[in-house]
Amino acid sequence: MADHSIVAVFGSMNMDLSVACERMPRAGETVGGSGFITNAGGKGANQAVAAARMGAHTCMIGAVGRDTFGDVLVAGLQDAGVGVEFATRLDGVETGTATIIRCESDNRIVLSPGANHALAGEDVARALRRLVADELDGDASEIAPAAGSVFIAQGECDLMATAAALSCAHELGFYTIFNPAPACDLPAGAWPAVDLVCPNETECQVLTGILPTDDASCVAALNALVDKGAGAAVITLGGAGSVALGDDGELLRMPALSSEVVDTTAAGDTFIGALAAARLEGLPLFECMAAGARASAVTVSRLGAQQSIPTRAEVERMFGLDD
Repeated sequence: MADHSIVAVFGSMNMDLSVACERMPRAGETVGGSGFITNAGGKGANQAVAAARMGAHTCMIGAVGRDTFGDVLVAGLQDAGVGVEFATRLDGVETGTATIIRCESDNRIVLSPGANHALAGEDVARALRRLVADELDGDASEIAPAAGSVFIAQGECDLMATAAALSCAHELGFYTIFNPAPACDLPAGAWPAVDLVCPNETECQVLTGILPTDDASCVAALNALVDKGAGAAVITLGGAGSVALGDDGELLRMPALSSEVVDTTAAGDTFIGALAAARLEGLPLFECMAAGARASAVTVSRLGAQQSIPTRAEVERMFGLDD
């Protein structure tokens, strides 16, 4: 790992309000629920926590309201070891929330973005330049700076801000990861700034028109993602693991690792955060996918979002890597 390398995450910070039920309610229907929890979440914050718990030097760039939920979210990031210098507190806008219904090992989510849409691209670019200058001990004259570092963005913040942030991070030398979740497409000119795009199968279908269900459709979907201009692509397939293309175009499959499935809410975010932490260590893509698979296998065996994300030591113990 480079001395000054960092995982910088621009993304959402939400308070998750989660409840379980035996079946999803129909229109106008009330059903009984149980197991209500509040939990710090948001795809950006989850991915930052996952990277930090895997041992990566991690910084969160995002916004919350000046309210109780915002207080809890920022404190939770700090407790997980994530830098919060660029987690902005805003007046006049509420902290984002996600209302999650858990049913039969699956979930449905209603998102209220609140402060997550408040930052503009230049706000993120300013934070990235500051991070780079700080990592260079204040010498901003070297701006080629972030080689070895990783930048992650998703689809829960303003899309134009996200596109501008990816372009700025790429110019600064970050390895950029774009997680188009919820499903969203970037402006065509922003795709060359994406070093790795990582959707799930549903998001992939929205982006490419191809649902990856077998080897042939996975290869076609991965090629379609790269044809947009991204440097590489990984598609997560839930219980079927994840796929990518090898150097000669062959399909690489990383199976999901077995564990009891309790809650899938943070599985994808854990995968991406752990993948980014492994990338920070210079591992090749397939080994980064393996790191993501191990971490997400632990996550799905627990309830909640950030509280379910394991530390590196927990993952190593579960898979016998601590010997």
